[in-house]
Parts: sequence; structure tokens; C-alpha cells
Amino acid sequence: MSYALLLVAALLSVLGWVNDSPGLTDASWAVWAVGIALLLLGWRRNRNKFATVEEAEAAAAAGDPRAMRAVALLRKIGGDFTEAERLLRSAVDQGDVESMWEMARLVEQRDGMRASEPWFRMAAEHGHYFAKRLFRTGHAFNMDGGTPL
Repeated sequence: MSYALLLVAALLSVLGWVNDSPGLTDASWAVWAVGIALLLLGWRRNRNKFATVEEAEAAAAAGDPRAMRAVALLRKIGGDFTEAERLLRSAVDQGDVESMWEMARLVEQRDGMRASEPWFRMAAEHGHYFAKRLFRTGHAFNMDGGTPL
């Protein structure tokens, strides 16, 4: 919603400038203000979704894939790869693309680059930007250009 308002504000600004219309320019300022306010409110709402580890663990237990990924990363840092993998697999089963990437990184750290290739491929096929880069010609999983996505 906020992005659409910012697009409308930009359009009104250009039209106001081209047509030398103070009314359109004033309207664009109002739409810019509302669009930016909505962006800031959305950022603030999502900024600290989990204030404590306990809140993240409770959300993960309730099935929130973002929370599962957050708790899995904490477990990975703590050296509990089994629990991290269990949580990441659950989040991947729900379609969380970032969890696919993190699962690939976990497998890479634990078992090496070759073993992580299916996970990186899954993340890339679901649109993960950095995973896609690994499959460009001349990169990690596509050195000779024979194994693109």
C-alpha cells in the first residue's frame, strides 16, 4: 500500500511540475507524507517482532517460520546443529525461502559445498537472489556453464 502511494506521489509530482500546477504539487506533498508515514509504521511494526528469545521460541513452537529460522540460527551459533536443522526443515516445509538458504549454509558448514548444492538450488529456484548467483556461469555450482538453474 505504501509503495503504491509513493508511486502515485511521484506521478503527481511529475504532473505538477510539467503542468506547472500548484494544486497537483500540493497534493503530491500530502501523498508523499502519507506514503512515508505508512512505510515508517510498517518498519516499526516489523522491526522487533521478537523482543526476547522466549518470544521467538514461543512463536517457533506455534509454527511461525520466521521465528523457527531465528531460533535455528541461535541454535546453530550455540553448536546444536541437530535442533537447528530440525527447525529449518520445518520452516522450509512451510515454504520459507530464507530458511532454504540458511539450511544450505548449515549443510555447507557441516558437510561441505557439494552436499549443500540441492538446498542452494531449492533456494535459487524459489527466487533467493544470492542463491541464484551461485548458479551463474563461472560461479560455484556452474563453473563450466553446464548446470544452470
